[in-house]
Amino acid sequence: MKINFFKLFAAAAVVAGTVGGTSIAFAEKSGGILKFYHRGTPPSGSIHEEATSSTVVPYMSVFNNLVMFDQDKPVNSINTIVPDLATSWEWGNDKSKLTFKLRKGVKFHDGKPFTAKDVACTWNLILGKSKAKLRKNPRKSWYKNLASVETNGDYEVTFNLKRRQPAFLMLLASGYSPVYPCHVPPKKMRTKPIGTGPFKFVSLKQNEHVKFKKNDDYWKKGRPLLDGHEWTIIKSRSTRVLGLIAGKFDMSFAGDISIPIYKDLAKQAPQMVCEKHATNVSTNLIVNQFKPPFDNADIRKAMVLTIDRAAFNKILGHGEFIMSGALLPPPHGVWGMPPEVLKNVAGYHPDVAGNRAQAQKIMKKLGYGPDNPLKIKVATRNIAIYRDPAVLLIDHLKEIYIEAELDTVETSNWHAKVARKDYQVGLNLTGIGVDEPDAMFYENYACGSQRNYTGYCKEEMMALFEKQSMMDDGPERLKLVYEIDKKLQEDAARPIIANNVRYNCFQPHVKGFKTMTNSLYNGWRFEDIYLDK
Repeated sequence: MKINFFKLFAAAAVVAGTVGGTSIAFAEKSGGILKFYHRGTPPSGSIHEEATSSTVVPYMSVFNNLVMFDQDKPVNSINTIVPDLATSWEWGNDKSKLTFKLRKGVKFHDGKPFTAKDVACTWNLILGKSKAKLRKNPRKSWYKNLASVETNGDYEVTFNLKRRQPAFLMLLASGYSPVYPCHVPPKKMRTKPIGTGPFKFVSLKQNEHVKFKKNDDYWKKGRPLLDGHEWTIIKSRSTRVLGLIAGKFDMSFAGDISIPIYKDLAKQAPQMVCEKHATNVSTNLIVNQFKPPFDNADIRKAMVLTIDRAAFNKILGHGEFIMSGALLPPPHGVWGMPPEVLKNVAGYHPDVAGNRAQAQKIMKKLGYGPDNPLKIKVATRNIAIYRDPAVLLIDHLKEIYIEAELDTVETSNWHAKVARKDYQVGLNLTGIGVDEPDAMFYENYACGSQRNYTGYCKEEMMALFEKQSMMDDGPERLKLVYEIDKKLQEDAARPIIANNVRYNCFQPHVKGFKTMTNSLYNGWRFEDIYLDK
């Protein structure tokens, strides 16, 4: 088996990547349908309304962004941003004004022309300034600093920010930041999305498939190479993997191949190409701070102290998971706390017995004990990569007199359930659409964010979020980001168990694909992929 493990090295805010493997050049071929399996029916086709790889991975190819991360480079950084619907961009007013020149001659899939008006409509929709409304708006918090979007003719648009924000361009490059058409209402985008991208949506059938076909009028000449891509929905992970081994599918779903599964797959399908990578997706505990008794900070602290991260890593990650706070640390990411900083954060000390003794003391003080346990439900998605760590978490909670029952939720209902705070405790996998503190802090920890599932809200933290956001990348910003992350972990805002390491696996005839290493959500345009059969 050929294995490419992309190693990421960070120096301040600059990332450089190395890619192992062969440099053999292949002649591009046109045609064919790229076949995937999918682990569940996507909740909708509207990327701006969803916060799951179940949507963005298959549907990213329907759209274009103003700018995007180079799909041929595995490391997402400010240095890998390339034009997409924009041909160029320019900062003004000390990085509080960002102007884009737009590409001419681009058409949406229904034949309507793309103009600056569509860009303005998209971000007015996100900001809640348009008559049309998004059903869910998980990344509205990304654009907290955006004052307005103004057009200058059909092919120029300016983003006016309330204050300087050098990282704003990073947000626009994410797979979660496509341009929508003005003339298509959000309701239709959920079921029959229309974009300018290399592939057109064809159909979705619940629990069966999602299909896309080539956009023959794509503005990028010679692309895409494929005739289409199709996704067969299979809820059983063992059935999915067996289908991949048997050659029924060309590729696995993003990050679906865990380390234990990979080791078995390697024996059964030695010809398979598998790329091992950090996902920038953390396994974490969400605790609803609006519901007693979890509005008590002491209980949340006790829950943090009982987590045995080494056990999680050994059982589920075979020792290869990455210990982290909210952000992914070097050498895999840029902004996360390194081990020498992380070890001083409450709950991360390796003395698990000592940590649990502290937690037991807290729980007894609150009136709980062996004869009077706290009975709760732990909610999680009905997917193996969620259920498995949830079962381990329940075992760890028993150590501090919490008896938990597993409550599994279908993918289509999960994000809506936690967004409306309809849970007690949850085991969650949280990815971030771009490796950037502004995205992480504002999406998952800012007061009022739809993705802040726990209800964590501190004005002093919001002030720190703002402070780091105004800074240029460099040692001073990095130091402040560490301080913020440490405070979030000590506050049990969203206790991180580990950052996951997974495999993307595909048949040898799949060419032109690169795994994005510091975000699971940005490498799915598919326009450069071809089948060498």
